[in-house]
Amino acid sequence: MAGRRLDAEEAALWARVKASVRPLHPRPPRVVAKAPPEPEPAPLPGKRRVAVEPPPAIPSRRATALSPSPSATLDGSWDRRITRGTVQPDATLDLHGHNLRSAHALLDAGLERSIARGDRVLLLVTGKPPRPESERPHARGAIRAAVADWIAASRHAPHIAALRNAHPRHGGNGAIYVVFRRSRPKH
Repeated sequence: MAGRRLDAEEAALWARVKASVRPLHPRPPRVVAKAPPEPEPAPLPGKRRVAVEPPPAIPSRRATALSPSPSATLDGSWDRRITRGTVQPDATLDLHGHNLRSAHALLDAGLERSIARGDRVLLLVTGKPPRPESERPHARGAIRAAVADWIAASRHAPHIAALRNAHPRHGGNGAIYVVFRRSRPKH
């Protein structure tokens, strides 16, 4: 169905509205095809060829911030409960006002306490990440950016099932749910 044409004033107003809107779920950037690789030179006579594998790619912080690994996943009911806001944390750990070193030490001690108590969910308040339009360099979000790496490399990693963004009622982008694995009784 074709609509009426906008006059110049309406078109200018519509252009300003379109420029101010951001998508809820931005599309991933398009991948531009790379040039085909150059053929490898022929080996020199009498020399052996050794296959060298490239080092594994290091994922960016954005990609790993809260992405689940295959061995650290939850079933769909957890994600539904988080989306609905029905998850009740057993404990809260607030890292506001700390520098990276003290936040790391506090996180380690807090994880140890939660595991010892048998908590299932820890609400980790990190502060909101920097806004995309903020000017660089900025200090906002340094703790939040480091938390996933700290937890993955910590001695407590085997006890953690997943990390998930918190529901808005628990802090939204400024907090993370740390979901612990169920402790199995020893026989």
